Amino acid sequence: MGRRPVFLAILAAALVLVPAAPVAAAPPRFDLDSADIPALQARMASGRLSAVGLTSTYLDRIHRIDGKVNAVLALNPAALAQAAASDARRRSHHLRGPLDGIPVLVKDNVDTRDQWTTAGSRALRSHPAADATLITRLRDAGAVILGKANLSEWANFRAAKPTSGWSGVGGQTNNPYVLDHNPCGSSAGSAAAVAASLAQVAIGSETDGSIVCPAGMTATVGHKPSLGLVSRTGVVPISAEQDTAGPIARNVVDAALTLSVLQGRDPADPATAEYPRNQPENYAKLLRPGALRGARIGLWRLPVLGPATDAIMTSARNSLVKAGATVVEVALPYQDRLLELEFPALLTEFHRDIDAYLATRPSGPRNLAELIAYNRADPLERTCFAGQELFEQALAAPPPTAPGYLAGRAELSDLARRSLDETLSAHHLDAIASPTNPPAWKTDCAVGDNDVIPSSTPAAVAGYPDVTVPAGFAGPLPVGISFMGARWSDARMLALAADFSRAAPARVPPRYLPSLPS
Repeated sequence: MGRRPVFLAILAAALVLVPAAPVAAAPPRFDLDSADIPALQARMASGRLSAVGLTSTYLDRIHRIDGKVNAVLALNPAALAQAAASDARRRSHHLRGPLDGIPVLVKDNVDTRDQWTTAGSRALRSHPAADATLITRLRDAGAVILGKANLSEWANFRAAKPTSGWSGVGGQTNNPYVLDHNPCGSSAGSAAAVAASLAQVAIGSETDGSIVCPAGMTATVGHKPSLGLVSRTGVVPISAEQDTAGPIARNVVDAALTLSVLQGRDPADPATAEYPRNQPENYAKLLRPGALRGARIGLWRLPVLGPATDAIMTSARNSLVKAGATVVEVALPYQDRLLELEFPALLTEFHRDIDAYLATRPSGPRNLAELIAYNRADPLERTCFAGQELFEQALAAPPPTAPGYLAGRAELSDLARRSLDETLSAHHLDAIASPTNPPAWKTDCAVGDNDVIPSSTPAAVAGYPDVTVPAGFAGPLPVGISFMGARWSDARMLALAADFSRAAPARVPPRYLPSLPS
């Protein structure tokens, strides 16, 4: 589809933007995969690394590696200039915080004024009117916006049987661990890029599973924050009742530092009006060893995800106990009813919210009906999966004022909160842990995704936090473990997840296997 020549042209443009000001020599070799943000900042503070050197290292790695993974949709031609500005701030002792000079990839459903924001759709190949609020916060923190990550087109809300990681703009993102297997979820490019060390951190978004599932399938850390912790203004929506953006990283400290920058109230996003004033300013400072000691963790096994995943959960249980936690096996109530109610609610909400979003765009389709017409006229939008059944059903769904919709959404939200709150209370739990994902399935446009991944739904619908970290491998394929808790307990979930990662370090870098060994 002509993506690689465009990609290389953008890379070439980025590489000529090295500023006239003196820059550090090529950085000494170090393990980029294991380096966290504090370690990188220490290198830059000592003069052993510059932001330009770090950004150049990532640009070079994208050039060498992304042909296998196809995670980066477009590079930002201003990335090196932003890195040079960070180096200038460092020289003048005016750094803006721990993300200053750190390269960040952004899922391409987050508005960036200086690059296209497409949601993966050829219909949206244009610039938005302004940066998303979270992009403004990243820029204000000095982060280097490295570029846009590929995603599942329209965040997997177009076809009845979509293939995760495919978009009409970017093609198919591959799982870096086994390239013909799927990366899962709509934040597929964000997670695959971080797993392949193509960026230090990435921004994803989730309605139900689209941060945590790709993070779990790529042995990365994904944090779906409490609803209202991070502004959604300027993020292509599915549902204002469930959508949120959040960080994906290779370690918990980087996710925590990124969340610290992203969070906060936004007058344009009513959900953030509930943001508590007592939220930590720096979540990374709370990641102290020993968080699991004395904690009570409910283990929700979900054997439907298969024996390999269940064996990893048994090992995870043993690690939790060894770290000093009490583990209680639980089953969350109301799950069948949640799955029954969620889809009809999302159809109504998508029609309402996508029409409102498209009205903010300077050009392109103005509403859902025009999107449907565009897809019918563009054969390239039908090269993987042809359908747009969800678009068509959303167009015909009841309006958001319909009594049936209002009753269904009220019941859905109530049952999701109760499923977690009642379980946490009944067993006096600090968190509920569950498998994030089964081993990745083989990507097949004709078949679509394996949809047996129910663990994200309670936290996603309730608006509660969900943090996944690597738990183990089924052969070469990663499986994650999720920590879910009450709303606004994000700091506690991050601390528990970090302590689990210390007690049971599971992540190994990908080897880019073409397929599973026969």
